[in-house]
Amino acid sequence: MAVLKLTKNELRLQQTRLSQFLRYLPTLQLKKAMLQFEVNNAQMEIAVLHEEFAEIRTQVEEFSPLLVEKVSCDVVQYADVLHVKKRYENIAGVEIPIFEAVVFRETPYFLFDTPVWTDKATELLRHFVSQREKIGVAEEKRRALEKELREVSIRVNLFEKVLIPRSQENIKKIRIFLGDQQLAAVAQAKVAKLKIEARKELA
Repeated sequence: MAVLKLTKNELRLQQTRLSQFLRYLPTLQLKKAMLQFEVNNAQMEIAVLHEEFAEIRTQVEEFSPLLVEKVSCDVVQYADVLHVKKRYENIAGVEIPIFEAVVFRETPYFLFDTPVWTDKATELLRHFVSQREKIGVAEEKRRALEKELREVSIRVNLFEKVLIPRSQENIKKIRIFLGDQQLAAVAQAKVAKLKIEARKELA
């Protein structure tokens, strides 16, 4: 740690730093509050998605006996994911993913060679998979927001508990030192004046 210089220049430097810290801190605190709000929203969104997922799973489970039947096609292959489409938005300075859609592999089948429930089962399975992927993207969003929230919280704590108190303490030390110097200089001047006056009287 650098030794504190007890000078007027250092006093001005410390005052400038303190002014910058105090000006920047409210911006950080606002960002922290916004991120906390977004994290809470993301957690609620995930909870809702999980509830919806549980409902869809129940419907899939009702279909499950049909899915294990020996038929000419494997219905599960119609829910094979090619990729998940998502876009990114900037929220409180963080690039977060927004779910758009799941692109499934298109596997052709002949209508007369498949059971009558194939279309319904395919639709349900794709809905099930889409909901699972939607949860995955929402979790990714939450993690990105939480990471940024942790980093901003560290900076807020650094400003509030280290940088600002340290600058205030440094300013106090320098002012006390400079004040003592000024008093000493005044005292020396008085002593010098008294000596001069005493010499004049003796002369």
